[in-house]
Amino acid sequence: MALVAGIDSSTQSCKVVVRDADTGELVRQGRAGHPDGTEVHPDHWWTALQKAVAEAGGLDDVAAISVGGQQHGMVCLDADGEVVRPALLWNDTRSAGAAVELINSAGNGDPIAGARYWAGATGTVPVASLTVTKLRWLAENEPDNAAKVAAVCLPHDWLTWRLAGYGPGSGTEGLAALATDRSDASGTGYYSTAEGRYLPDVLGSALGHVPALPKVLGPLEPAGRTTAGALLGAGAGDNAAAALGAGAELGDVVMSLGTSGTVFAVSDTAPADASGLVAGFADAAGHYLPLVCTLNATRVFDATAALLGVDLAEFNRLALSAEPGAGGLTLVPYFDGERTPNLPDATGSLHGITRANYTPGNLARAAVEGVVCSLADGLAALLDQGVAARRILLVGGGAQSGAVQDVAARLLGTRVTVPRPGEYVADGAARQAAAALTGHFPAWAADAVDLPGKTDDAGVLARYRRLASAYA
Repeated sequence: MALVAGIDSSTQSCKVVVRDADTGELVRQGRAGHPDGTEVHPDHWWTALQKAVAEAGGLDDVAAISVGGQQHGMVCLDADGEVVRPALLWNDTRSAGAAVELINSAGNGDPIAGARYWAGATGTVPVASLTVTKLRWLAENEPDNAAKVAAVCLPHDWLTWRLAGYGPGSGTEGLAALATDRSDASGTGYYSTAEGRYLPDVLGSALGHVPALPKVLGPLEPAGRTTAGALLGAGAGDNAAAALGAGAELGDVVMSLGTSGTVFAVSDTAPADASGLVAGFADAAGHYLPLVCTLNATRVFDATAALLGVDLAEFNRLALSAEPGAGGLTLVPYFDGERTPNLPDATGSLHGITRANYTPGNLARAAVEGVVCSLADGLAALLDQGVAARRILLVGGGAQSGAVQDVAARLLGTRVTVPRPGEYVADGAARQAAAALTGHFPAWAADAVDLPGKTDDAGVLARYRRLASAYA
């Protein structure tokens, strides 16, 4: 029985799963936390990985390993392989101004023309999360550090590199060994998703020079071996790894309800959305992964449960006790602003309050309906880009809520499937490791539940869209 390991190095923690390469059966697992903040030295990721590996019983008996990681994080290395400065993570917004500058510059002062350029060139219009905007910020605000940058990589690239035995002091040989995959490269802002190549002119205009970049590997191409001899898979960005872990195939849309929300599809065409709503990423299996991100998902449930003075289990029960439509209450859940639609300064709002409908159950139901409606708008943005949606895979912590499942079945208008709860990113990385080992992606058994089809008889989505449109 060959064993493979999948690693999920996320913003909050590092998780390791060890699975049977043939069947996907979970053998053991481990976890360790990451420090808070939007600026983190990569050494913390390495320390957490060692702790998670130890908790998982070590990796000495593992034949192949792959790393899924948080996307976009800027890891800058000098000529010796030393980290130049702490990494700026995807959720660090100090480069928002740099994103505007890059768009305007590409359009010669016309932001609409600039957005069209970026959508066509890279598949994604710059926002603060993208690596290219962080490099622009670095050049403008820390020019001495920018001048030291000999190579730029991403969190999963750096961890794979360290697992291969490289690190500080590796020098030119070490920098030449850096590797990444299409999915993570496509989130940098200096890679053409459609053409499958880096755009050195774009990178040079942001940073001021063109540093070394990781080699972009194919889905089955190994990145080398660990110091113990295990094969290293190419790795992947977290969303692409999650798609592998959830068993998403062409025509599937993954809707993830975590702290924030994401909606992404496995597609055979590379999108180019000049509105900026859809990011044109690649996936980890040779296809594309157009993606929409929302800022408000389960945090809305947390806030509403706290207001009602109940835990999440009781919040779920209350939401299920109310009739569809929440008696006319509609929550537009822009508690932290919103990214889809692009309304960073927006606030949430509750509509249709009467003395009759202002009950705990209706308020809980309205919170769930508002979040699912927001994600339904993300799905609509994907469909506008020509994405096919034969089924929705509902994942993330919020997907286990019976109320969320009921509302999703009513509002999304297509087949909804809930895969078994799991560490989708780490599981997807493990599946990629098995593919690197055997030459093909294994068809691990998928334990999932199809939700019974329902209809939006209460007109919830139409009412939500009418009220949310006032924000435009």
